[in-house]
Amino acid sequence: MQNIVKNLLDIENKIKNNLNELNINRYPKIIAVSKTFKIDKISPLIDHGHIDFGENKVQEAVEKWTEIKKKNSQIKLHMIGKLQTNKVKFAVKLFDYIHSVDSEKLAKKILNEQKKINKKIKIFLQVNIGDENQKSGISKNELSQLVLYCKEIGLDLIGLMCIPPANIDSEKYFDEMNKLNSNFGFTELSMGMSSDFLIAAKHLSTYVRIGSSIFGERS
Repeated sequence: MQNIVKNLLDIENKIKNNLNELNINRYPKIIAVSKTFKIDKISPLIDHGHIDFGENKVQEAVEKWTEIKKKNSQIKLHMIGKLQTNKVKFAVKLFDYIHSVDSEKLAKKILNEQKKINKKIKIFLQVNIGDENQKSGISKNELSQLVLYCKEIGLDLIGLMCIPPANIDSEKYFDEMNKLNSNFGFTELSMGMSSDFLIAAKHLSTYVRIGSSIFGERS
């Protein structure tokens, strides 16, 4: 199990060394993507003091994290998967960040559920940066409108998120996302996974979402 902690430390070192060479002194936070892994696999990271964890299914997260978060208030839970509107009330209770908001309907539903329990969640808007038909995310042309809407209704909008097209060099997409994020004046940016986190960090991602490089391959 200690391998998992070692994997995390190795990734942290790789990021730091890489960014130091580029004279960038702002390091991203690592979201350990713990989806499908049981809590015994995740516990070493919690014991090590890691606080950012990502899940992509609400039901699985509720079963796994509800009791742990009651005992450990430091833990920050990130919803990184597609969020169905019928699961929003459960997500709002449990999660601290939602990375996958991509419509006014979903934004409004989050707002309504937040008000019921007097909680403010930090929100990323998911951008379909590669204009892929099969992918979630708001198109670049409609992004300004959604940003405006979220601000008008008072969501705590902190940045943009993307999943670039697979098997294509992600550099140009991360560069574009970084510029978009800056144009809107956001301070947080969620991009980069096990295969491309160093490129994402180079383009000033502040949260990288890493699963298999920490926990190993999913069965």
